[in-house]
Amino acid sequence: MDSSTPLPTDAHDVARLQRLREEVASLPGLPGVYRYFDAQGAVLYVGKARDLKKRVSSYFQKDHGGTRIGHMVGKIERMETTVVRSEAEALLLENNLIKTLVPRYNILFRDDKSYPYLKITGTRGATSGSAAFPRLAYYRGALDQRHRYFGPYPSAWAVKESILLLQKVFRLRTCEDTVFANRTRPCLLYQIKRCSGPCVKLIDAADYARDVANAEQFLLGGEQEVMDALQVQMMAHADALQFEKAAEIRDQIGALSRVLHRQAVEDNTGVTTKDADILAVRVEGGRACVNLAMVRGGRHLGDRPYFPAHVEDATVLADESDEGGQSASPEVQVLEAFIAQHYLDGGVPPLLVLSHAVDKSLIEALSMQSGVKVSAQHQPREPRRAWLDMCIQGARIKLAQLLAEEGSQQARTRALVDALDLAVENLDTFRIECFDISHTAGESTQASCVVFEEHRMQNAQYRRYNIEGITGGDDYAAMRQVLTRRYAKLAEAASAGTARLPDLVLVDGGRGQVSMAREVFEELGLDLSLIVGVEKGEGRKVGLEELVFADGRPKVYLGRDSAALMLVAQIRDEAHRFAITGMRARRASVRTGGSRLEEIAGVGPRKRARLLQRFGGVRGVGQASVEDLASVDGISRELAEEIYRALH
Repeated sequence: MDSSTPLPTDAHDVARLQRLREEVASLPGLPGVYRYFDAQGAVLYVGKARDLKKRVSSYFQKDHGGTRIGHMVGKIERMETTVVRSEAEALLLENNLIKTLVPRYNILFRDDKSYPYLKITGTRGATSGSAAFPRLAYYRGALDQRHRYFGPYPSAWAVKESILLLQKVFRLRTCEDTVFANRTRPCLLYQIKRCSGPCVKLIDAADYARDVANAEQFLLGGEQEVMDALQVQMMAHADALQFEKAAEIRDQIGALSRVLHRQAVEDNTGVTTKDADILAVRVEGGRACVNLAMVRGGRHLGDRPYFPAHVEDATVLADESDEGGQSASPEVQVLEAFIAQHYLDGGVPPLLVLSHAVDKSLIEALSMQSGVKVSAQHQPREPRRAWLDMCIQGARIKLAQLLAEEGSQQARTRALVDALDLAVENLDTFRIECFDISHTAGESTQASCVVFEEHRMQNAQYRRYNIEGITGGDDYAAMRQVLTRRYAKLAEAASAGTARLPDLVLVDGGRGQVSMAREVFEELGLDLSLIVGVEKGEGRKVGLEELVFADGRPKVYLGRDSAALMLVAQIRDEAHRFAITGMRARRASVRTGGSRLEEIAGVGPRKRARLLQRFGGVRGVGQASVEDLASVDGISRELAEEIYRALH
């Protein structure tokens, strides 16, 4: 047999498994981390072990057949291992590799550590100007030591609720420094008793500083200390016959009392720490939800759900390959994966209240990595029990909502496939790309391409195309250009087997747009049956749309209440929204000189549009301070400094 001739598949598999088993035989019985790779070099799985040899050999000691672990083992072409000194070190390394390599068969949580904070700005010790009157602000990004931050909070809503509460009780300002410096009379917030009017000197710096200190004390959990201090101040003003000031403080005490009454579940906690995270996990139907509730300063700030990927594959793998013979439940596996991926980079509170007990070595690793003594409870007493019960209920509700939504989306995908009589082997990989053209009287023409796959919109795969070299307002020419740019190279890659064309191409328009798409696909040698136009119905009324086909089939009306039409409308509307926002950002760039911002690395269309909208144009952006720039949503401190340098 010629040496270049590949071995038969069975022979190749036998040789591959034999080689892997020989590698396993040489492994040490020490703690470590192992990685499995397929023939293309993609990582399949990352795992840790107290005993590398025993753990890894469990994958290759028997025939796993058609199980999930069998499918994975059948793809393993090579392995890598790393020996470490302890199980805790193995856990840390495993977590870092999972985040870096994103393996196919591991439980994966989206790496979203960009939590919002409540910020109290201002320079300490200042006696004049806006710095003497710190402001409350919503903040997301890198923390600056010159300001005080409270949180993190689970959501933007929770931050805004806290700001509203502090406005009612302590009447701190929320206006920008530029607004503060140019006020000549108090704003509406002063009239409705949400601000004490420091901009026009209706409160002196000392009294305002006292309010700031009380607000900070409240946020840190010192509600009773704040109440006591306010009582003392009120009596002092009354004794000095300053009845108006005493009345103001009385109103503060009343507002604070009402707040504390509403938060009775956080009172009388009996906990030794006022900062804690509560974690509850629910696994059902091959999906999982970890619900994270945050308690800061003794106050329950709300919760936030996390939905990991690869739950079914990863939990089955752990069950079938566990070296101790007693694998943790899927709930524990998911919870441990979340704790490792979420906290091992830092930001862990001293107390975790858990719905399930986790491995002690994981908590030890958290303490070692963060420098904070972390304790964990999974059978707490009141009131921690009340926190946990609420968190468990939240996980149950949010997972039920997810399963219902996914079931509905799958039904809509199936309805569309059936309505168009498409031959689709795997509904989960059914892919739709939709195009739309947007411009303002021919100005700043831009095309959008949005992607629907796995029963949902894939935002990360959206693309915008600036249309150049056509007559303004010629939508047909714009559609020809975007389709040619999108599919010319993709058609070549698909014919070579290195890329995949979509199963359906939607264009927002009737016969004219479909005819243009047909010409492009004929030139590229692509299947015309992929193209479907979404033509507006009589009177352009929603629900009367008809589908127009490029391959000559008659038009189809799906029906106003059709699940298939709902899906088509959702995708079409998303393409329109994406095109409109891109066109507006481009138009703003042209009209205001936004090209100066385009040259700054890290400032994309969305951030550029936010900056231009916030400051009224490039001139306003150029006049803004680093602090003002960093207060814009999505602009970090580092990026704000880079923008400031580029414009000065």
